[in-house]
Amino acid sequence: MRGKIYKLFEYGYIAMALFSIYLVLTNWSENRERSYMFIIFAVVAVGMYFFKRWFRKNMENRSK
Repeated sequence: MRGKIYKLFEYGYIAMALFSIYLVLTNWSENRERSYMFIIFAVVAVGMYFFKRWFRKNMENRSK
């Protein structure tokens, strides 16, 4: 059960990254500073996805 919750959070980070990229594309011509902030959010969210994925797999291997 715990692994399913961790997977849900992993995909939540991907959803946040996609939403941030959408906001970058819609705000690029209007407000560049805000777009740069959302680019940083997207990069951090993708990094957190890979970190959480590594952490979950590490925990699964320990429990086996």
